[in-house]
Amino acid sequence: MSAAGSILSNTGALDALNAIGGVSTSNKILQTQLSSGLSINSPADNPAGYIAAQGFTAQLNGVTQAISNANQGVSLLQTAQGAVQQQLGVAQQLNAIAVQAANGTQTPQEALSLQAVVQQLTSQVSAIAANTQFNNINLLDGSFSNVQFQVGANDGQNLAVSIGSTSAANLGFYASTANTAVDTIYDGQIYAPGDGSLSESYLGSPLAIANNVPSGFVSGTVSWTGSSGATASTVVTSAESAASIAASVNQSTGATGVSAQANTQITLDLANSEVFGPNFSNLTFALFPGTPGYAFTLGSSASAATININALDITSLVDQINAGTATTGISASLTSTSGQIVITNANGDNIQFTNVTQGLFSSAVSGSGVQFGLNGFDVETATVQGQVTFQSSNEFSLSGAQNIGLLNGPVTNFQSLANINVTTLSGANIAINVVKFALQQLGNADSQLGATQQRLTANIDNLDATSQNVTSALGVVQDANIPAVSQSLTQARIQAQAGVAALKKSTRLQKSFISLLP
Repeated sequence: MSAAGSILSNTGALDALNAIGGVSTSNKILQTQLSSGLSINSPADNPAGYIAAQGFTAQLNGVTQAISNANQGVSLLQTAQGAVQQQLGVAQQLNAIAVQAANGTQTPQEALSLQAVVQQLTSQVSAIAANTQFNNINLLDGSFSNVQFQVGANDGQNLAVSIGSTSAANLGFYASTANTAVDTIYDGQIYAPGDGSLSESYLGSPLAIANNVPSGFVSGTVSWTGSSGATASTVVTSAESAASIAASVNQSTGATGVSAQANTQITLDLANSEVFGPNFSNLTFALFPGTPGYAFTLGSSASAATININALDITSLVDQINAGTATTGISASLTSTSGQIVITNANGDNIQFTNVTQGLFSSAVSGSGVQFGLNGFDVETATVQGQVTFQSSNEFSLSGAQNIGLLNGPVTNFQSLANINVTTLSGANIAINVVKFALQQLGNADSQLGATQQRLTANIDNLDATSQNVTSALGVVQDANIPAVSQSLTQARIQAQAGVAALKKSTRLQKSFISLLP
């Protein structure tokens, strides 16, 4: 301790000076906090708090960018969705044209005009798929696959998005293929019970009828495996209709992803005395000499109701069949070829001819009465059984399909929207089904885009909440408490002034000692 009254040491001044230095440092820190609004302006202010603040800042910056990313993703999806909706509008037009063409009232020239419109519309569907872009990124041509949207601040917080091709060539369905090498009822041929013998009971192709021709359906199990699962159906009776098989398949569509469509159709060439099935060679008959007109009873397996036909010519025959459509479910139309009519049951029920007494078909050989006939056998009754088509938007496989006249194995036969042709009645019927699947696929694509957009929107809402909460947490850590800082700064300034006053007083006392010198 220095001696009292020393001029060499002034501890009071040193104490005051130290106090002033400490208050000055505190004053500087408080002024920095007040001017920046932050309680932590450097790691030296609060090392632990500084580390926490940097972590919150990094998260907040990542969340902010993720919100921007998600909003860009929403814009991208909205662009794709708008294009798909345009394609849906075009596909609806195609549906209307296909239904119009299937009406059978079009002239060949009108059918060609409708096909020209169809080609323009399907080309537009493909053009939309090829040209829809977002930031020069193709969206609907199939190349937009497993694209990552970073929708969070951390690794792994992302959303993978894929958009399949919506070009006309990729819209449609996979369909089973008829096995033309075997004679089965679903090959579109004629099953006629007759007197029960094999040769007489099944009117197959002339070469196949000689021996061991099955009389209608072949009993057994048909199995199919689709994208969703597998199931099977048992063939019960040789006279079963295509409609009943299709109904069995459609009962399990939800479990397998495979549906079925049935159709019964036969083309009669009455002028040339021939009958055509859709998948086999012409069967030749001779009209009974000198017998004008047609007389028989026409009915369907779906109903006991029948109509009696007594027509003098082909036109009146068509008119009478169509007059009974409400009763039988069977319709008829003239083709572009003279003397041909197409008889159809669109539901796939059997078409039954009974009580044939005049002119429809007659035996090619001598015999009594006017009857159905082939290779010397005469029958007065015939049942035309239709064809069932398995179909799915994805590839599938069949087993035991030979029992209903189809090919076994993987089904890769794709009916595309790009290839529909409405110039014929059968083509228009196929077009209706293709467009139906195309509408379903486009609708699914649209709904998936909408669902993904909802996910991104919900994610944005969540990120907004996260940003708010992280900002609050960051504020707690690094924001300066302005009232408290202001109070502390005022106190520091007063302390600094008091320190200066004390230092000044201490210096005066030391100077006064000089007056004591002689």
